[in-house]
Amino acid sequence: MKAILFDASLCNGCYGCQMACKDEHCGNSWLPIAAEQPLTGQFWCRVDQETRGKTPEVKVQYTPVLCAHCEHASCMEAAEDGAVYRREDGLVIIDPLKSKGQRQIVDACPAHVIFWNEELEIPQKCTGCAHLMDDGWEAPRCVDVCATGALTYVDEADIPDDAEPMPVLADNHPHVYYRHIPRRWVYGVLVDRVANEVVIGATVRLMDAAGNEVAAVETDDFGEFRFKELASAPHTVRASVAGYEDVALAADTTDADVVLGDIFLKAVA
Repeated sequence: MKAILFDASLCNGCYGCQMACKDEHCGNSWLPIAAEQPLTGQFWCRVDQETRGKTPEVKVQYTPVLCAHCEHASCMEAAEDGAVYRREDGLVIIDPLKSKGQRQIVDACPAHVIFWNEELEIPQKCTGCAHLMDDGWEAPRCVDVCATGALTYVDEADIPDDAEPMPVLADNHPHVYYRHIPRRWVYGVLVDRVANEVVIGATVRLMDAAGNEVAAVETDDFGEFRFKELASAPHTVRASVAGYEDVALAADTTDADVVLGDIFLKAVA
């Protein structure tokens, strides 16, 4: 069984996969596998862009989202009269003729990657470029055009241990996996308010909710510190710098990354 593997560390956000999917399916009918994809309203391969953090520490994350051709496909269970079927190669296909009027197929997908074609009154989604596979292609168009190798088409047995499925599809045994998706991070700058200078080489510690040290770093030549790959949980940033009062600041990464910005140290009287 083949699977698509996305490596976030290699993606540069070019949107090539999204555009290639549109090029392949808009204006082209690949019956009996797929009817033409509408020009607007549907992205069978969609690149989500998330802006994380805030000025002065901002990062942009790109993640392609597409049908995972799940082993336990909710769309197949919701379909009537065999309107959704699995091919021998594992690709899950919505029959453009049998599925007419079956809007429940759209509603069944936990990842919301099945779309309703109002004009044709049919559900539509990524086919894994099954028509190209039948013509001898080794990978779907989205994978084929990826210039950085962020998307690859591999045997599922070769999926790295650190790769994970989309959380909402975990119970469905999907065949699209993601790796190196950045976890939470905390950023700040230590500043001497009186001298109007950054504090270099100071040790900053990150503590968990129980008061245990998670990590320790030193501020760089710009007074900056960064804690990366953190769990989504409450944290506290602590700094004890000679000549200054101790600092303790909340840094809760439960729902988002934390940018503390300039942290002004107060000299000991």
